[in-house]
Amino acid sequence: MREFRRELKAKMEHLRMDMEFARRYVNEGFSGGEMKRAEILQLAMLQPKFAILDETDSGLDADAVRLASESIAEFGREKMGLLIITHHDKLLEHNPPEYTHVMLGGRIVETGGVELAHELHRQGYDRIRKTYPEADARNRAMADHETLLSV
Repeated sequence: MREFRRELKAKMEHLRMDMEFARRYVNEGFSGGEMKRAEILQLAMLQPKFAILDETDSGLDADAVRLASESIAEFGREKMGLLIITHHDKLLEHNPPEYTHVMLGGRIVETGGVELAHELHRQGYDRIRKTYPEADARNRAMADHETLLSV
């Protein structure tokens, strides 16, 4: 137990988390940024063989995204498989992808390396939509369907 607490404290200090967080229930009363840091802390402590990070950068300010990116690289990149789902390249700053997959209309339509991630950030998705018009139509239909369900 003593070793666990020592490891937890070190990782919380690295993530700039107040030790009071360790006394709270998981995610209870956490802000969005605190919740994201708590998720990265869980990742660091549990050290799974594979993790899916779904928009970990969502709702974070620039400093928090940088800290998240650095922490993911330090705690996980070499030790586990990571699937990072993101719409922004800042999370990839310290975690360059081996593969970049682009989903459109519920399917992977294109795969590349880090250069594809950079292209998407610089130029957006217009080329992808034009290259795969059927997938773009499915994507728009799916979005329309979700809109109808939320009304």
